[in-house]
Amino acid sequence: MKPDSFILTIHMVASLDGFIAKKDNSISWFETSSLYEKGVDGQDPEEFLKSIDCYIMGSKTYEHALELSKTYGWPYGDTPTIVLSKRKLPIEKKNVALYSGDLNLLVHEKLKPNFKKVWLTGGPTLANDFISLKLVDEIRLSVLPIILGDGKPFFNQIIHEQALHLQDVSAYKNGMVELCYTIKKD
Repeated sequence: MKPDSFILTIHMVASLDGFIAKKDNSISWFETSSLYEKGVDGQDPEEFLKSIDCYIMGSKTYEHALELSKTYGWPYGDTPTIVLSKRKLPIEKKNVALYSGDLNLLVHEKLKPNFKKVWLTGGPTLANDFISLKLVDEIRLSVLPIILGDGKPFFNQIIHEQALHLQDVSAYKNGMVELCYTIKKD
């Protein structure tokens, strides 16, 4: 893909056994680390986040992020954030907008003309919807060094088989492994 082209990325953090949150939605396990001496140092998070032009998230992810922001701050900064919901939700940030229409229209008429790097950061149902409609270009899965045994799975909602191409893999000093796959589109 050309560096100046539009890329829609699904990003998810998961345990080794594929859970994105515990049943109670807690994510304290995100702080789990294990020294991996052959690993690389991670990119400066602030610099990396500046490279994302827009975020898309579902309503549950948004509500969870609002709750976590009371303790940790709003992780999305001033970057435009589109929350997909048919419900009326509180908008506490000027850069947050609600959207409840057609996902194809959202991507082709609102996102592509205005942004280059869009990250979808919310939930398995939303990921499935975007993958099923062939709107996703890549999946970045950050696997943390922990087995939860139970929780909310990431890929339990995928309806159709989807071929992927491994684009990149990075192992970090904290034990996290990031897998980056491009979506094979027919």
